[in-house]
Amino acid sequence: MNDIVIRAENVSKHYRLGIINHGTLYRDLQSWWARFRNLPDPNASVSDYASDRQNKARLKNDIFHALDDVSFEISRGDIVGVIGRNGAGKSTLLKLMSRITRPTSGYIGIRGRIASLLEVGTGFHPELTGRENVYLNGAILGMTHSEVRRKFDEIVEFAEIGDFIDTPVKRYSSGMYVRLAFSVAAHLEPEILLVDEVLAVGDVNFQNKCMGRMREVTKAGRTIMFVSHNMTAVSSLCPQSILLSDGRVAAVGSTSDVIRAYLDRPELSGKIDFEIDPQDVDGKAVISRLSIRKEDGELAQTVELTKNFIIEMEYELREPLTGLSVGLQIMMEDGYSSVISLSDPELDVSRLDTRSPGYYRARVVIPAGLLNTGTFYLRAGISSRFSIYSVVEGIRFEVEDNVGIIQMLGQQRKPSISAIQLPWDVKMLYLRDSEGLLK
Repeated sequence: MNDIVIRAENVSKHYRLGIINHGTLYRDLQSWWARFRNLPDPNASVSDYASDRQNKARLKNDIFHALDDVSFEISRGDIVGVIGRNGAGKSTLLKLMSRITRPTSGYIGIRGRIASLLEVGTGFHPELTGRENVYLNGAILGMTHSEVRRKFDEIVEFAEIGDFIDTPVKRYSSGMYVRLAFSVAAHLEPEILLVDEVLAVGDVNFQNKCMGRMREVTKAGRTIMFVSHNMTAVSSLCPQSILLSDGRVAAVGSTSDVIRAYLDRPELSGKIDFEIDPQDVDGKAVISRLSIRKEDGELAQTVELTKNFIIEMEYELREPLTGLSVGLQIMMEDGYSSVISLSDPELDVSRLDTRSPGYYRARVVIPAGLLNTGTFYLRAGISSRFSIYSVVEGIRFEVEDNVGIIQMLGQQRKPSISAIQLPWDVKMLYLRDSEGLLK
């Protein structure tokens, strides 16, 4: 009991959609009295009660249930992953824990000092230098001036920005901004660290460095809650995880079991493709279609091991964007990534060019044998600099081998990620004669 540092009991968070008031005290009281008697709001617009909104289980009249009756406990020193689809309530939960907003009902008890990294550079002032922002951010996190000073050199060394520490952060590159923001949060000795998907916008080397730092933090008895769509990162870092679905806790337990429960949910199985009207979604960039196709263009949920297949994506950019990253991730059943591919390579300087607004179609051919037989899950996303604009997941597909010699012999393929036939060079060096001698 004494080791419990986070306890959530029947936590709910509701948001009212639309306007805050109706412009007059009379209309506000009229609407309140109608809701009190469980009657329709006489001042609501017609669209508030459209049939398409009534079909959404989490939307009741004009009240959206971001979290609904969430309960769990986390012990000191635990690294706990929080996973789920977009809109499942993950970020809302961390905001409640960070005291950014209060729950509508229920209770969250926290024992210890919290540091939150919910968005890159939260609490940074662009006109201040890196040095000044370290002290400012430390103060926001509840640290004294002497505590920040004691850790200052370690923060700067980890962030790898020593030559620019006295430069205003508005002149920092995205990578410098990310490194300093994480370094401040991770080095100021919080007893509980909340991290929300922020590592998704850093480079691979920095992500690995951050993972190592978070492991060091837990060795000192501190607790981490880590929200991410990256199943590989969650699997490697978090022994325990929580699955949120539609604002509720759907599973709690070992990460491997929770990821399996996540990937086996009905909304992530049986889909051949994803399609949505871009006008129904807000954002600077929106994925509108995602599908897996055979070489002839036919939609497919089962692809042949010995044949190429195509992943096709359509998306809309609504304003000029730089540093754009449009890509996909193919995951195995245990949540680990087997293939990651970007239409804008990380090492290509052209990625820094401004991408014009418009509607785009992107296609990539997955060569035969790149994936071994088995079940896989497809995830696609669009990000740029600090932001993740659009993520689509939920397409499950099978790779089968119906004609290979292994199948003809009635055997199973060796377990591996890939089934590519590599080029071998085999030569006979000696021949054994009839008397058994090599010559």
